[in-house]
Amino acid sequence: MNTETQNLKELWSQLKQQNPRLRIRNAAQELNVSEAQLLATQIGETVTRLQPNIVAILSEIEPLGKVMALTRNNECVHERKGIYSNPDFSSPHAGLFVNPDIDLRIFVSHWTKAYAVVEQTGDLTRKSLQFFGKDGEAIHKIYLTPQSNEEAFDILVKKYTSDDQSPDEVTTPYNTSLDELRDDEIDVTSFQKGWTELQDTHDFFMLLKQHKLTRTQALRLAPSPYFATQINKEAIVTMLENASAKKTPIMVFVGNKGNIQIHTGEINKVLWHHNWFNIIDPDFNMHLDMDKIAQTWIVRKPTTDGIVTSIEVFNEMGEIIVQFFGKRKPGIPELEEWQDLIKDLN
Repeated sequence: MNTETQNLKELWSQLKQQNPRLRIRNAAQELNVSEAQLLATQIGETVTRLQPNIVAILSEIEPLGKVMALTRNNECVHERKGIYSNPDFSSPHAGLFVNPDIDLRIFVSHWTKAYAVVEQTGDLTRKSLQFFGKDGEAIHKIYLTPQSNEEAFDILVKKYTSDDQSPDEVTTPYNTSLDELRDDEIDVTSFQKGWTELQDTHDFFMLLKQHKLTRTQALRLAPSPYFATQINKEAIVTMLENASAKKTPIMVFVGNKGNIQIHTGEINKVLWHHNWFNIIDPDFNMHLDMDKIAQTWIVRKPTTDGIVTSIEVFNEMGEIIVQFFGKRKPGIPELEEWQDLIKDLN
């Protein structure tokens, strides 16, 4: 352990003594280091470094049984319980888990670090697999539940334990600046025509790339307010409360550079806690920091199945925080109940 890592370990120990409930992500921010660097100081105690063989590890999660999947960004946390069935890493663009419960879009090139963590809180032992990017920011975490197979977890950890169990961790920051062309440098007419002629929601990303547009700039330059209308962030609360009351099934997408996690279904219990608006259901939790929302839009995209409507939420950097849709599948038109929820926001 080098001197810098030893000092970091001691500082974190002091922080935990002062505030035992402080989460590691917040502690890392307070100490101005990455979460992975902080976590690695516990290697040999509560943490085991795993080989960064991400596809192999993820393909062997199913035997763990029912677990809790956690994906987050700085503004929103998405937690979904279920079984990691049907892994598909055949595409060079994104790996998939497509299930009613665990539904992920995985950009494996960003997953560079993996750890197994065994934490003791009082009488409770909490086991997890945690994955990070090159910058040391968490991409995805998998927590065991009381229904999980702990023996399968232990076997998996043993199989993929790295020869390198040094507590020193090297991280490389991403370039986080979003370069945006001036509006007069964009072929707006061509872009707007492309939007109105979309056949699939997934083609929207390629349309932005083709015209070198950031997402929020694209919404500003939409063909008309029908296709993109900016709304107050309080409308998110209204929509979620109405979806809960009317039992309208929705889709909730939360992601970061390496992963997008999706919940599909009804939501039930919604509530405020300080500045966070939350969904608290037995198998799905969402925690959204309302103070960090800079822009909220209703967005409509044409498809071969008709118009698909979403609520898209952004931070000050123009990065997407969370997206909401009505429950849908390809080949099936958008739910009228979802359209009614959206009408209530205008």
